[in-house]
Amino acid sequence: MRISVIIPTRNEATTIAQVVADARAFGGEHVAEVIVVDGGSTDDTVAIARRAEATVLNSPQSGRAAQMNMGARHATGDILYFVHADVRLHPDFVVDIHNALVNGYSAGRYRFRFDADLPWLLRLNSYATRFGGAASRGGDQTLFMKRSLFKQLNGFDERYVIMEDFDMIRRIEAISAPFVIIPKNVIVSARKYQRNGWLRVQLANLLAVMLFSCHVQPIHIARTYKRLLR
Repeated sequence: MRISVIIPTRNEATTIAQVVADARAFGGEHVAEVIVVDGGSTDDTVAIARRAEATVLNSPQSGRAAQMNMGARHATGDILYFVHADVRLHPDFVVDIHNALVNGYSAGRYRFRFDADLPWLLRLNSYATRFGGAASRGGDQTLFMKRSLFKQLNGFDERYVIMEDFDMIRRIEAISAPFVIIPKNVIVSARKYQRNGWLRVQLANLLAVMLFSCHVQPIHIARTYKRLLR
């Protein structure tokens, strides 16, 4: 088993070195490469990622779906592991992914918890990620899948400039591909909640999910979401 870790970025200079270092340290010889796909950063993300010895690609199209597809095209591993730049990976990710594959799963994700001591309402968000459904389909939980499954699904739908992970997991479920929630936590940055407050982020997330479920055009979902949050 060889894992390609794919990280889409845009202005992640403060976090990218750590996630690349974690991927290499925890993955060891089982990580084929760590690919950072940048979507037009104006800070030092690209330079820092290169110093961390990631393979850096510059995507002509900004948006996680397009960036992750570009990373997948350049990946050599038989497992694709999509990771956000502000996530701390679980040290056992190689063993966990291997065990999932041995047990017949084609794709999966982790639970998560936040990196700050936050109100109990936000801890409830973390708790919800141990279950399936809309509360736990975001990209923060990290997402792995067999390359063959990724190709079968034709990758991420690049129309989704937001909710791309929701769409991917929905399509995985639609073909009944075996999907697992690993009962361990990755660590997710709470910065969005710290900037905007719990209620504001919850309302923005709820609205985005509702619009997605109503098949609203992704560009309109993205614009609405960005208007609500800083």
